[in-house]
This record gives sequence, C-alpha cells and structure tokens, in this order.
Amino acid sequence: MALTFPRKEKLKSKKLIDQLFVEGQGVSSYPIKLLYLKTELPFDVAIQTGVTVPKKNFKSAVKRNRIKRLLRESYRLNKDLIFNNSEGGFAFLFIYLGKKMPEYQEIDENIQAVLHKFKKKTNNE
Repeated sequence: MALTFPRKEKLKSKKLIDQLFVEGQGVSSYPIKLLYLKTELPFDVAIQTGVTVPKKNFKSAVKRNRIKRLLRESYRLNKDLIFNNSEGGFAFLFIYLGKKMPEYQEIDENIQAVLHKFKKKTNNE
C-alpha cells in the first residue's frame, strides 16, 4: 500500500460532511475524535477523509492549518491499519478537540488509537 493521500481520497462533498454530522458514529482518543459513516463513495476508493480544527479553540488560521497538516500526515502514514481490513466505503472526519498546540508524536499516537478503536467497533458490527 502506497503511503499517499491522493485527491480522490479527500472528503470534499458538503452533502456528505453534513450527513456525517447527522448520521455518523464516532470514536475518540482525546484530543482526536473520528466521525465515520458507511456510505457509497463517488470514486473507486474505500475511504474518503477530512480533517477539521475548531476556530473556537484556535483563533489563528496558521495554528489551525498546522494542526490539520499534522492530522493529515499522521493519517497518511497510518491508513494501512484500516485500508486492508474494511469492506465497503466509509467517510471519515477527524476533529481535533484539544486546546493546546500538539506535538506530532501525540497526534500520531492518538490517530493510531482512534483507528484501532474504529477497527474494533466495525468488526463487532
């Protein structure tokens, strides 16, 4: 599995994002929450992913963008944990809930924890 994050794997559909907040389920490992929804995706990809950081917690766009970059990078390096094991299409949205600027190591550990929880939860269903 290539460690890339191509355009067709990025979650951009406003309709799908709104649906995620209404119907989606979540797992979290503070300070990261993963909202997910089993759905049909427009491209031939298993998972489309988005990241978000609330403006309420980080007023500076520079800080929000840095956190989003860390989230995307960690997801890109760890997505093989779930890509090979999931059937069907999923929409993912990673939300950073913390109030302090994180280190990459902290983000990476929490992304891995969230993905493991997601894998356990979907395997039980």
